[in-house]
Amino acid sequence: MICPHCAAQLAARERTGQTCSRCERRFALDPKLHGRGMHDLRIRRVAERATDGGRLKVTLTQLWYLSRVSTHLWDATPARGIRPGVRWAVAVPLALLLLVVGNLVHGVAGAIGVTAAVLVVVVASFMRYRPAARAWWSITPSESAFRQAMTGHWRTVYKQLPPGVVEDDPRTPAPRESVGGRRETTVILCTDHAVAVFLRANALPAGLKARLVEAEPATAHEALADVPAGLPVVVLHDASALGALLAPLLRLAHPGRVVVDAGLPASAVRTRRGAVHRIATTCTVDAADLRSVAGLSEEDAAWLAGGRWSPLAAVPPTRLEAVVTAAVERALSARPAELRSTDGFLTWPAEAPARAGGPSRTKGTTAG
Repeated sequence: MICPHCAAQLAARERTGQTCSRCERRFALDPKLHGRGMHDLRIRRVAERATDGGRLKVTLTQLWYLSRVSTHLWDATPARGIRPGVRWAVAVPLALLLLVVGNLVHGVAGAIGVTAAVLVVVVASFMRYRPAARAWWSITPSESAFRQAMTGHWRTVYKQLPPGVVEDDPRTPAPRESVGGRRETTVILCTDHAVAVFLRANALPAGLKARLVEAEPATAHEALADVPAGLPVVVLHDASALGALLAPLLRLAHPGRVVVDAGLPASAVRTRRGAVHRIATTCTVDAADLRSVAGLSEEDAAWLAGGRWSPLAAVPPTRLEAVVTAAVERALSARPAELRSTDGFLTWPAEAPARAGGPSRTKGTTAG
């Protein structure tokens, strides 16, 4: 790897203890210890692009998605073969019966019985059982490993996160939005904590004269209870089953309110190379409900009903900023009858994650 301080090319023996043997200065990350692609220069480059040269602030979660080197997604597989207990419960009595018959009957019939008993045991021994496997996903590096490296090793060496990167620990409760005397014209309802932190850090709600409300999809209706009825609502959500239903259900609950769906649609990420695909642990939404309530296509509804989802925080920050700004402007000029979703993400350019060496590998459904 290259020393981030003196630019010397260092072999493994020349960087013991995460210290350059040439300039004797410490660095934060070593690919040999922290995984492929995890080194200081690359993380700095990713952060520089993510912040648009320092213009924006991005969250640690957004930096993780942009710094990933591979994403894998495996489809669920059904059970194959016969369970060992069932297999041997049939094979053992059958083999014993054939042996007894072979010993009692003389001649060719007896030999055939003994041979058949041996074959039953051999076949049962070679048969294999593969249990059913649930669909699952993985991102390299994992979120926990990335956070530990950035908040631990990186901060130890550089005393702070990379320039423009802010912490967004999901365990930290969201601050209550302060009106501050300004006249609010719109509400931004955000269901992704990292995106909400991103919006606050860049003062987007204040600049757009909007009130930011952070809530889970299941509690979004209650979260709007304190919001003036006349304010239009811009909904930001992941490409998920619950996210797809959120705006239509809010329109039903608030028939006189403008509700603009500015969330990430499944159609923008389902087949897109470079998009992050994840698997929900539980999904109780039927494809039929997604088609009838959210108006999704057959393919998108089936994809979401199967538990697939894609995080809004994985969208490039500059694109996310542009979509939110356009959605607020549209909400101010829209009428309650205009129920079409925004298509700001449909022109989202395919951006593969910054890679350390070569393209990401995927299995099963396309993932980036």
